[in-house]
Amino acid sequence: MHLERIPWNVEEGKMKDHHMSRMTSFAGGPSTAPGAPWIFGMGGRHHMQKYGTTKEQFAKVAEKNHRHSANNPYAQFQDVYSLDDILASKEIFSPITKLQCSPTSDGAAAAIIASEKFVKENKLEEQAVEIAAMKMATDVPECFDDPIGICGIPMARKAAAAVYEEAGISPDDVDVIELHDCFSTNELLTYEALGLCEPGAGGHLIDEGQVTYGGKWVVNPSGGLISKGHPLGATGLAQCAELCWQLRGLADKPQVAGAKIGLQHNLGLGGAAVLSVYRR
Repeated sequence: MHLERIPWNVEEGKMKDHHMSRMTSFAGGPSTAPGAPWIFGMGGRHHMQKYGTTKEQFAKVAEKNHRHSANNPYAQFQDVYSLDDILASKEIFSPITKLQCSPTSDGAAAAIIASEKFVKENKLEEQAVEIAAMKMATDVPECFDDPIGICGIPMARKAAAAVYEEAGISPDDVDVIELHDCFSTNELLTYEALGLCEPGAGGHLIDEGQVTYGGKWVVNPSGGLISKGHPLGATGLAQCAELCWQLRGLADKPQVAGAKIGLQHNLGLGGAAVLSVYRR
């Protein structure tokens, strides 16, 4: 795969077209696959070529999230699948199969934001969750360097570094994470962007069980977009709601024991990544 860096100079309103044209150049031509799985599938393929990541490791992400969703009454899908089931489901764009894709969903969510003064005046300290930090990053030049970049990983990495600094924490301080697993490949790549491991080591995290109950972090206890559902505009607030329930100890079966700090990652190509830290 020949990768060529180009100047970052995109006309306003043409950003998504530029993502597609760059990915077409990386792929050596257009694809008949749907656009989104093609982009995130190409990102997964490049990770496999560069770091030796396997199809099984990407599939383990989906297996984990489907398993988590079985405990979430709000999840669109609550079925548990084996790793073999996930690998054997219809291929959408290798390495992504159908059970590694988020579904199109309907949904709604809401958040009440209050000042510290209001919280204290109304004696809401026992249920209030603090927004310790929130940062957004948009496309940076590195987003167009390779297929992993097209998936938004460089801007997620930039936003993560900024949100950790503002909140005064490190990845090691985080207990529970809701991240934008539109496809299984994106979750694994995002482990690295969030600093949970070094670049290329995301597959080891899923192999070692470090991103589920009993591991260092619980990632997408809700089932994530893959299984909880992806209602697009409501997805970010749905993640916020899930994390607030976790930090209040009200998540019921998906509850992460003793969770005090939650991290939210949301993404839109063409392009922005938003990272938020919530704290009790």
